Amino acid sequence: MKQASMTQSLRMTAIAMSIALAGCAFAPPAKPPTPPAPKSYAADPTPASSSQADGVAQRFSLGARAVPDWWRLYQSDTLNAWVAEGLQNNPSLDAAKHSLEAAHQLLRAQIGESMLPSLDAGGQATRQRALGLPSFGPPTNLYNVYAGQLQLGYNFDLFGATRHSVEQATAQVDQQSYELDAARRTLAANIVIVAINAAALAEQVSTSERLSALAHEQAELTERANRLGAASHDEVLAAQQNAATLDTSLPPLRTQAQRARHTLAVLMGRTPDQAPSNLTLSQLHLPADVPLSIPSELLQQRPDVLAAEAVVHAASAQVGVATANLFPHISLSASLGSAAFRRAALFTGAGSIWSAGVSLTQPIFHGGALLAQRKAAVASYDAALAQYRQTVLHAFEDVADSLTALNQDALTLQSAQAAATAAQESFKNTDARYRLGSAAYPTTVLGEQRWQNAKLSEIQARAARLADTAALFQAMGMAPAEAKGAAQGTR
Repeated sequence: MKQASMTQSLRMTAIAMSIALAGCAFAPPAKPPTPPAPKSYAADPTPASSSQADGVAQRFSLGARAVPDWWRLYQSDTLNAWVAEGLQNNPSLDAAKHSLEAAHQLLRAQIGESMLPSLDAGGQATRQRALGLPSFGPPTNLYNVYAGQLQLGYNFDLFGATRHSVEQATAQVDQQSYELDAARRTLAANIVIVAINAAALAEQVSTSERLSALAHEQAELTERANRLGAASHDEVLAAQQNAATLDTSLPPLRTQAQRARHTLAVLMGRTPDQAPSNLTLSQLHLPADVPLSIPSELLQQRPDVLAAEAVVHAASAQVGVATANLFPHISLSASLGSAAFRRAALFTGAGSIWSAGVSLTQPIFHGGALLAQRKAAVASYDAALAQYRQTVLHAFEDVADSLTALNQDALTLQSAQAAATAAQESFKNTDARYRLGSAAYPTTVLGEQRWQNAKLSEIQARAARLADTAALFQAMGMAPAEAKGAAQGTR
């Protein structure tokens, strides 16, 4: 049994020494390998501009810098104020800020405790009663002890265990910093997108209510025609069914509209009863110039990618800690003080006490725990690398999807506007003929119904284009200087 234990300890020492003698770094590379840079984001090459719709053909400026406060490009002072209020008052964002500050202070504490010498002062005053020796002297001894001393301690970080531990904590603070910035930008994007959706839903409710009123009017006209023998009973039932179907669609639509307002209020840090009034889609101007960073630069702008890179750095440092734990630990301790049985003799030459020492600890046998911890750290590092690669792919996917959506949104809005314009002109012509007595009123009602239905599609298409533009700005991340400040702002 003793021989097996000695063999195991020698094997562990040999493995540890082979790591050092082979010239291998205690920790793998802190920076992940350079990921592939695609030539274009989407499967199809990025166009110079989108199709023109609503009088705007968006230009995609490849190689341009990301816009920090991109929501200002919508040219709405109200929207700008909402985003500013949300960034100031959102409780979740505020909690993330305080959590980051706590992590930063814990890092400072770790640096102070592990990398710098420690110096403590202590004092003692006791009164003791002890048994005397049985052969002579009094049966008990009663005396006072006074002592005061300074204690100094320092751990020599010969193999980098402390340095790698601090490096790991620093990388974790960087990760939280980037995650805070990602949360801040996501909050801004959510406020913009929810505001757009709330405006669109309010307009859809208004249009749907008009459609419902027209459907009921159409049902009444059909019922009158039935009484005159100009319409069948089945036509009456069909008109009534159409009106009831439209009525059924209104409550869920109103619910969605109210929920959007409530969500917007909460994002801004308000209670739902203080939800702001809706904007109108006409108050929001579609940004005509949309900057597109080249794929290789995108990775230095996305907070989620930078956070994933910080996770790799932290995992690398953890491997360094686990490796250094296989090697000796050396610490220095010293104390200087004075002790006496009388207060008057305290801090005199006769009562001076001191000690100094160096301790060395070399792990020999821990049941394979230290090697298992190192293997676990290496596996965690490999997992962090894989997660980094996945985050990079998602970043490219976000931009590709947003670009594709914008291209299609322009075509959809173009078609929806053409249909709405044609339906409106048809309704105007029919209404004019009705006023001249050359068209029946039911025909006018039917024409307005077609127009209002076309307006619904136009509202949805315009809102989708506005929201997908916000999604693309969000997918671009932050400007390089802004990204650098996110990591250094809490140092």
